[in-house]
Amino acid sequence: MSHTVEKIGGTSMSAFDAVLDNIILRPSQRYNRVFVVSAYAGITNDLLECKRTGKPGIYQLIAKRSPDWRQAMNDLEQRLLLINDNLFADPVNRLRADKFIRARVQDAKQCITNILEMCEFGQFTLRHYLPQVREFLSSIGEAHSAFNTALKLKTLGINARFVDLSSWNNQYTGDLDDVIRQAFADIDLSQELPIVTGYAYCDEGLMKTYDRGYSEMTFSRIAVLTEARQAIIHKEYHLSSADPRIVGPESVLPMGETNYDVADQLANLGMEAIHPNAASGLRQNNIELKIKNTFEPEHTGTLISNAFTPSQDRVEIIAGRDKVFALHLFDQAMVGHVDNVGYDIMQLIRESSVNLIGKEMNANSITYYLTGGADNLNQVLYKAEKRYPKAAITGRLVAMISAIGANINTNEALRRGMQALMQAECFPIAAHSSVRNVNVQFVVDDNDYQSAICTLHEQFFALPAETHTPPDSLAECQSAHVA
Repeated sequence: MSHTVEKIGGTSMSAFDAVLDNIILRPSQRYNRVFVVSAYAGITNDLLECKRTGKPGIYQLIAKRSPDWRQAMNDLEQRLLLINDNLFADPVNRLRADKFIRARVQDAKQCITNILEMCEFGQFTLRHYLPQVREFLSSIGEAHSAFNTALKLKTLGINARFVDLSSWNNQYTGDLDDVIRQAFADIDLSQELPIVTGYAYCDEGLMKTYDRGYSEMTFSRIAVLTEARQAIIHKEYHLSSADPRIVGPESVLPMGETNYDVADQLANLGMEAIHPNAASGLRQNNIELKIKNTFEPEHTGTLISNAFTPSQDRVEIIAGRDKVFALHLFDQAMVGHVDNVGYDIMQLIRESSVNLIGKEMNANSITYYLTGGADNLNQVLYKAEKRYPKAAITGRLVAMISAIGANINTNEALRRGMQALMQAECFPIAAHSSVRNVNVQFVVDDNDYQSAICTLHEQFFALPAETHTPPDSLAECQSAHVA
């Protein structure tokens, strides 16, 4: 158990000189490491849809049968070639990189064209093929970045191997674990440096099962199956006390150390620490996870482990999510039957392909907090109204914000949070404390999202030093307060 498995995020991959200097070439040990790479920043958004705004990408254009998908593919190809141009000064290697990605894009164009032509006949329906289209489109970005990285490292004298888990040529088969075992069967980690695609084609369908968290699942399963000493994620920012884009990079503090309970709470809110299913595998196999800042190689980052137990009550992070759809159902006749209603609504939620991130209920009402595409959310609302015509059903956009810590006094955190928000005239719609003493959650109007984040961060972190000094092991992290 002498090796590490390391994932490099998309924004970091786009700053490839920093990746080379700060991650790959920095330590004296060149091997006994596995790198799982994401697509360059923005590429998967162009292939599928924008993760933040939902702006349609190539996949969405195909799903709507828009003829614009061809031009979008051409534009994407030019963007990928421009990345190659910036990465490879050597014309020979540039030609190799261009040849590889041109072939992938051309294959994709031909495959999509054939599917659309076939679906012009009544016996074939496009929606039956869309999951497969989404799968192979998502693989293009990771294949591009992994091939380029391996090629670049070879020019520097490193014995790098491009490990393509996308099965573009039916190289590997089976479920995700089988695919990984086949790919690593003949790799000697002491002599080779595997550069692995974040996307892996498998029987269960990585996109269908985990959506945009697929690269983290690949990363996690590789760490588990190869019995890694440690798993490391390299990002463009520290895992900090709040989002530096909202609070300001000068105000946030790196977390330093925490446990998987906190990581799970962050994942539930959609924060990109690690996908909950990916964290589960690491947690069960007692593999530590470290989150590091690509641009600060000297910093130790944040260590997530089973072993961490805080020595004092301390909120570690203020995390939140805006544009959350609150579906509220009130029916006086629900008294005594709330479980039945809840079961029906959960069926509607699953059918509409939206994500449930929270729920609250009393004798005659239930509120579900959902995220997803606008069309899908409206579909849930429409189906709920149709299913319960006598109920009062409403939907509105809210923001959910949590104060999270490995072991916090939830009553005290709830009191302080409510008081701070009320003083800032940011009036909570709802508030909840956790029995497990891990998080306290506040629901506010969507327009108050950023101000509520800043207010709560100031309440729990901008206090006199003696009231919230972390353990000695975190002193270095607090002195280096950067995003």
